[in-house]
Amino acid sequence: MQASADSTKMECLWSNWKVQAIDLLYWRDIKQTGIVFGSILLLLFSLTQFSVVSVIAYLALAALSATISFRIYKSVLQAVQKTDEGHPFKSYLEMEMSLSQEQIQKYTDCLQSYVNSTVKELRRLFLVQDLVDSLKFAVLMWLLTYVGALFNGLTLLIMAVVSMFTLPVVYDKYQAQIDQYLGLVRTHVNTVVAKIQAKIPGAKRKAE
Repeated sequence: MQASADSTKMECLWSNWKVQAIDLLYWRDIKQTGIVFGSILLLLFSLTQFSVVSVIAYLALAALSATISFRIYKSVLQAVQKTDEGHPFKSYLEMEMSLSQEQIQKYTDCLQSYVNSTVKELRRLFLVQDLVDSLKFAVLMWLLTYVGALFNGLTLLIMAVVSMFTLPVVYDKYQAQIDQYLGLVRTHVNTVVAKIQAKIPGAKRKAE
């Protein structure tokens, strides 16, 4: 019974997180999205200038400075006004933060599933179970060598974050036009792939 309740609770939390993520990416709340987007970019740009250890240390010091200052301010205010409001962060300190055994097991099973599927897919590609898919993967890796020569990991991560917060809004606004162009590109790519399959021995897929 408890396990079922925990599972339902986790599903609700996951659903809420998905809704919140969609709201952020589509700028439903401009102020909230702006804060999140700006904070992530500031963190990533900081990592381009300082080491990870320095950035973590500075962030921790900034957070501690804010919480300690607020705690002292509230303590002085309570002393002057002679109130007994208690610790300003009491509600957060009493908040349940631990994960149950069932929740940990669920996360572990989910991670194991992703790892297993990834390993199987890589084995299929590297051992050439399907020649066309392996060739596509090889072309992708070849293109990534050029991308890696032009950009480092942090630059790519910054570009990915900017894309995450801009592309969904652009697609939502120009969905019809984008779908039309993507359809043309997909048709052209499928035509080229079909021609390659026809010319390479053993590249034709088995009928399902």
